[in-house]
Amino acid sequence: MHKIMHKGVLYALLAAVLFGASTPFAKVLVGQVAPITLAGVFYLGSGLGLLVCFIVRALAAGNVADRPAALTAADLPWLGGATVFGGIAGPVLLMIGLRETPASSASLLLNMEGVLTALLAWFVFKENFDRRIFAGMLLIVLAGVLLSWEQIPVLGVPWGALAIVGACLCWGIDNNLTRKVSASDALQIACIKGLVAGSVNIGIALALGFRLPELNTVLTAGIVGFCGYGLSLVMFVLALRHLGTARTGAYFSAAPFVGAVISLLMLGEVPGLVFWVAAALMFAGIWLHLTESHEHAHTHEPMSHTHSHAHDAHHQHEHDFGWDGKSTHAHPHSHSDLRHTHKHYPDIHHRHGH
Repeated sequence: MHKIMHKGVLYALLAAVLFGASTPFAKVLVGQVAPITLAGVFYLGSGLGLLVCFIVRALAAGNVADRPAALTAADLPWLGGATVFGGIAGPVLLMIGLRETPASSASLLLNMEGVLTALLAWFVFKENFDRRIFAGMLLIVLAGVLLSWEQIPVLGVPWGALAIVGACLCWGIDNNLTRKVSASDALQIACIKGLVAGSVNIGIALALGFRLPELNTVLTAGIVGFCGYGLSLVMFVLALRHLGTARTGAYFSAAPFVGAVISLLMLGEVPGLVFWVAAALMFAGIWLHLTESHEHAHTHEPMSHTHSHAHDAHHQHEHDFGWDGKSTHAHPHSHSDLRHTHKHYPDIHHRHGH
């Protein structure tokens, strides 16, 4: 079990690094391309890049059981909602916000995604939380308020910060909806989302009279989208599978610090005292999440589902196909009643009440 948790943390941190690094590059591009067009190119680049990966993996795969569990018809409404909020509305709001906000501050404001993701997970989707991670979220919220307040004397109403927070809310909804399908193929989920969101955003941009940028800009934005939105989303979905929504959002809160550091180095921005105070508060909030531990006696109810897995304390079943006894594989399987005690997160096997 410890190994699985470690894998989930690694996935979440990789997602954070990839997404965080994309923000300063988006800041550079947003002055050259209309926000909705840029959002479309980002996601279409993500979808096309992942489609190539999907095809290569399919050609290389041998036994069907070696492939991740494909999406089913029941997954499509959840994925559709996640695509609308996270793939269409969220990126457009972010591009608008980046026009009015320094990249370093914008990067830290993106920590609000983790907060809003957690609040929705706790109070709407009823995921477990305790006082420690709640206190961490309060520190992150306070840091976000400081960053927004810093803009008021210059801009009046901080529309840039509000747009970025709006993007974070869209992604918070997206994350909770995506968790519903996180047992399925992460590459397939991210590929479909990228292709659909990118096509829709570019279609809207063209209908509004915006033109596509030059080929070099399109290629650059496509690469940024593939890494910062595509590969990052694949890692994020895998983390959701192992950690649950709120915890994944907490680890993902490291993303803005990656973006802030790159912004300071690449764009030559000089942050003020408020920035550093906000950074300290966010670091303290993330530390509370990273050091959280959850262990108690719990009962697993009988259930049947399909996902990639290896055999452990939660997977003890027979197979009707050849298997080497070690490798990860995917097939429909059932879980019987099980009661035990160990450290765990609200992953796909631990969504019990407390």
